[in-house]
Amino acid sequence: MTSNDIVLGVLFMFQTAFGALGNSFLLGLYSITFFTGPRLRLIDFLLSHLAFANDLVLLSKGVPQTMAAFGFNNFLDDVGCKLVFYLHRVARGLSLCTTCLLSSFQAITLSSRSSRWANLKARDPKSIVSFSFLCWTFHLVAYYLTLLNVNGPNRTKNITERNFIYCSLKTDVPFNATLYIFTICLPDVLCVAIMIGTSGYMVFVLYRHHQSVMYIHRNNLTHTSSPETKATQTILLLVSMFVSFYSLNAILTLHIYLGKLTFWLVHISAFLAACFPACSPFVLIVNDSEVLKYSLTLWEKIKLLVT
Repeated sequence: MTSNDIVLGVLFMFQTAFGALGNSFLLGLYSITFFTGPRLRLIDFLLSHLAFANDLVLLSKGVPQTMAAFGFNNFLDDVGCKLVFYLHRVARGLSLCTTCLLSSFQAITLSSRSSRWANLKARDPKSIVSFSFLCWTFHLVAYYLTLLNVNGPNRTKNITERNFIYCSLKTDVPFNATLYIFTICLPDVLCVAIMIGTSGYMVFVLYRHHQSVMYIHRNNLTHTSSPETKATQTILLLVSMFVSFYSLNAILTLHIYLGKLTFWLVHISAFLAACFPACSPFVLIVNDSEVLKYSLTLWEKIKLLVT
């Protein structure tokens, strides 16, 4: 094991540990608050769902990648590889779908009461739960192909398999391009397009609102942003991060599958895939005032129980 391997292993270990810690904190906070604290916002349901999906992404990708970087390449058998790759693909799809729902939900929240989206506001709770259930069902079914193509580490020079360090992928399996496009590529592209469209709409609404109240800003030096504006800015930041990391990872993944496979590209692709799940909880903790309010409420309840 070289010094580069040790650096990679430590990097993946810290990324996974801190990301999992942040997501687990948010998930635990929202869960405890739901049962003992103030009433959660509807958006908090999506944020807790995102935290759970991000935890799955980090654990299913970060832990095996860390062990592989430290030189443990044969710690999974065929069943383990299938399960790890399947969980990662499903969790990654859920993270994408949930971020798309977050962006869409906030765009609807910002829309005018007199707009054609007004009817959707009344059905938000039922719609959000239904779409979340649909996301789970779709991704659990769509990624069954992963179970067929992934095997344990390739210990031979079999040219029909591509070695991804701790697992291998069959390349001689009959490939159905139409099925792949409609079950994998098209939904991902559609979600990214929706996020970009809703983000553009939110930026436009915020800019228009800023222009309409500019005279208030000039006369009120203590003006602060509304909670709705802060929530929108936080979601815009999350969407920007997701689209950036997702696009870079997609380009590298395409190159890995179509071009020459190198272990450095595999490591970089895995690191980029885990960047959003690792960073997003801290963006929410720092920027979402409701997280601080829930934390303070929980802390007060703990102090009352102790005393």
